[in-house]
Amino acid sequence: MSLFERWLTLWVALCILAGLVLGNLAPSLFGVLAGLEYASVNLVVAVLIWAMVYPMMIAIDFGSLKEVGRRPKGLVITLVINWLIKPFTMAALAVLFFNHLFAGLIDPTKGPEYIAGLILLGAAPCTAMVFVWSQLTKGDPNYTLVQVSVNDLIMVVAFAPIVAFLLGVTDINVPWETLILSVVVYIVIPLIAGWLTRRALITRGQPVETFTARIKPASVVGLLVTVILLFGFQGQVIIAQPLLIALIAVPIIIQSYGIFALGYAWAFVWRLPHKMAAPCALIGTSNFFELAVAVAIGLFGLNSGAALATVVGVLVEVPVMLSLVAFANRTRERFPT
Repeated sequence: MSLFERWLTLWVALCILAGLVLGNLAPSLFGVLAGLEYASVNLVVAVLIWAMVYPMMIAIDFGSLKEVGRRPKGLVITLVINWLIKPFTMAALAVLFFNHLFAGLIDPTKGPEYIAGLILLGAAPCTAMVFVWSQLTKGDPNYTLVQVSVNDLIMVVAFAPIVAFLLGVTDINVPWETLILSVVVYIVIPLIAGWLTRRALITRGQPVETFTARIKPASVVGLLVTVILLFGFQGQVIIAQPLLIALIAVPIIIQSYGIFALGYAWAFVWRLPHKMAAPCALIGTSNFFELAVAVAIGLFGLNSGAALATVVGVLVEVPVMLSLVAFANRTRERFPT
């Protein structure tokens, strides 16, 4: 893990500060950027999200899917948690906190948007950073690749229905056309582009890892500029409610530690070796926050509470995941070798 990645939370925090300052100093500029959209997709944010997602998709090797049946237990844990548990527990926590526990501390008209943003986070399983978490716990890289590849294929068909169902259950209007368009724009197209790029690199005998390392800075820049934009659009709201970010972070943190505990304990009961147990629990815990940010913007707008909630997910992700990596490494000896 590079120095920049290790301190990603600090850079995100600095970009939040920059966004708040710029949003209050130049609100007209952010108004112009907000107006650059087509079919509910903000063109500036779309370019930034593609810059984030495209390098991740190149790393996916769908040839690894032939290994799915060899060691199914870890994959079963990951898939059950990612698609049958995690989205629903996140929705439940969001409703509990923003409809009840925090109801008197927030703008009641924004509560449903915060809930929607947290639902989008919970329904988007991690794609890229999980390779970092797996490496830090000495996980099996090939098995991690299998898990990520399977999750990406499921995400193409399952993300939109799960999000639509949970938004409907929480009485939030679901614009189906925008949701499907977001899935196509931010999952399907980058996935196809990544697959074609990977094939071209392999055909020419060029190392895939070298290419992705070369374009990786574009992914990080895309993330940080997106954070600046989102907090620039939300600057006046956040300054008026300085505790808002902390309130949004509470259910995300509870969800993260709870989901990890479930996945790690399940792997322990099934006696999985640590090199499979740690990555499968971490995959279930981490989020594909780039997708969540993009869809939140498409569905609810740049100035929405949903977009803000997904960006808070970025802020929370790295320190929480590093603490879980440290715990997994300390408990390695309790698992079969």
